[in-house]
Amino acid sequence: MSQTSPTLQLPLVQPAQAQKHVTVNEALLRLDALVRTVVESRTLAAQPAEPGEGASWLIPAGASGDDWSGFGAGDIAVFRDGSWQAYSPQDGWQVHVRDEACDVHWDELGSRWRAAPTEQRLAEGVTGGAILAWLGDEVVEGLTGSSVDSTIVIPARSVVFGVSVRTREAITGASSFDCGIAGDASKFGGSLGVAAGASNIGVIGPTAIYADTPIVLTANGGDFTGGSVAIAIHAWCPVAPDA
Repeated sequence: MSQTSPTLQLPLVQPAQAQKHVTVNEALLRLDALVRTVVESRTLAAQPAEPGEGASWLIPAGASGDDWSGFGAGDIAVFRDGSWQAYSPQDGWQVHVRDEACDVHWDELGSRWRAAPTEQRLAEGVTGGAILAWLGDEVVEGLTGSSVDSTIVIPARSVVFGVSVRTREAITGASSFDCGIAGDASKFGGSLGVAAGASNIGVIGPTAIYADTPIVLTANGGDFTGGSVAIAIHAWCPVAPDA
């Protein structure tokens, strides 16, 4: 008999096992941490000094701390019973990130958490061909350097209509910023405001995109040294007929 369940790795009670309550309680605590998961952040670089019981974070690459430095990038770290427990995500797992007010899902192929896009099926034919209205959004936190790429991407073989942005936390270092893609830095807006609350709706003529394409935020007048920007991609996605 297997020692754990295949998906959530919940410990299983074994035949003639003593103190079965220990195994059952451990399984319940893992369920409590991994089902309908809410994490505080996915960008905290050092483990918090005084985490609350049951509080969770997603571990970023290069995280520091006595416990976090030993965890894998992307792991779900949960503080309970006075110590840290880390759980490795599986493809498709979804959690809610509290400080970004968005859902993210684990992309096994890319080995990273991606903001979960939303879509609305507008029409579907008898062959399965369909039209999707697609929205992907996220908050790009901790802006640093001359430019920053988004985690979410304009989907391959979609038609994008625009990208809207709002400065969520005041940007420092740069006097303004551009929103675009590689090779066209201001495609969705140039010289955008760095003050908290500044926004722009960068509409363009319908443009076909043939490969997954991240949004690029480019600093003007100096490198980014802080701040955050919420971005939203507005697109239309065709769906091929069923096989």
